[in-house]
Amino acid sequence: MAKIPEFQRKQYEFAAHIRNPEKAQAPPGIEDRRMAIYRELFFNNLLKLLSGTFPVLKKLHADDKWRSMVRQFMIQYRSQTPYFLQIPREFLDFLGNHYEAGDDDFPFLNELAHYEWAELALSVSEDSNDDLDVEDEGDLLSGIPVKSRLAWAFAYHFPVHRIAEDFLPEEPDDVPTFIALFRKADDELGFLELNPVTARLLELIEANDTKTGREILTDLAEEISYPDVDAMIAHGHDAMEQMRSHEIILGTRRSL
Repeated sequence: MAKIPEFQRKQYEFAAHIRNPEKAQAPPGIEDRRMAIYRELFFNNLLKLLSGTFPVLKKLHADDKWRSMVRQFMIQYRSQTPYFLQIPREFLDFLGNHYEAGDDDFPFLNELAHYEWAELALSVSEDSNDDLDVEDEGDLLSGIPVKSRLAWAFAYHFPVHRIAEDFLPEEPDDVPTFIALFRKADDELGFLELNPVTARLLELIEANDTKTGREILTDLAEEISYPDVDAMIAHGHDAMEQMRSHEIILGTRRSL
């Protein structure tokens, strides 16, 4: 095996010390005052990034606990991206697959982290609706509804959008919480809580290429054995109009 060049060995020692200064010694010959600058710079930059991406998660934890989680991420996880804005996605993977939760950790830790990460990911997403040929005011029942590419729907066991210092659920809900995150044309971010039926409706709209809104709702009524198809169409139309007001649904496909 080829010998590691001296400069590279120093780099490994330097990086190991930055990640875990309590366990890994600094490279010899470097004044500790100088190393302290790098130790603080690297950790504080990462702490600032993750605190900004996961503000609720940070607020729910004591400062020592939050800093400990960030330090564990530095020590245990090897990020696969050089891009600063993708590091929160790596932290999310760390929490879900590497972090050993203790008795004092929240049961909703991973889901809340995912929800907060998704807000950042959507805000910087390069997806666009510019190439979609849509009738903004098209009839959602007689036309083919078009879902925005900047609307992401998720299902959670905990009501993550409500979690705060005065609301810390200890058990998952019996019914999942469905949330559609959306980004409007002016880049305004928001969310809309869906019920199981409207969540399924949005899923069907996204997968659809040929059916009108009325046909989709008729199929949905059959799927869930809803006895009054006309009522399903009326309620579904209201739900689609609400989603259009948030630009989750953009309108209908323009006729050729």
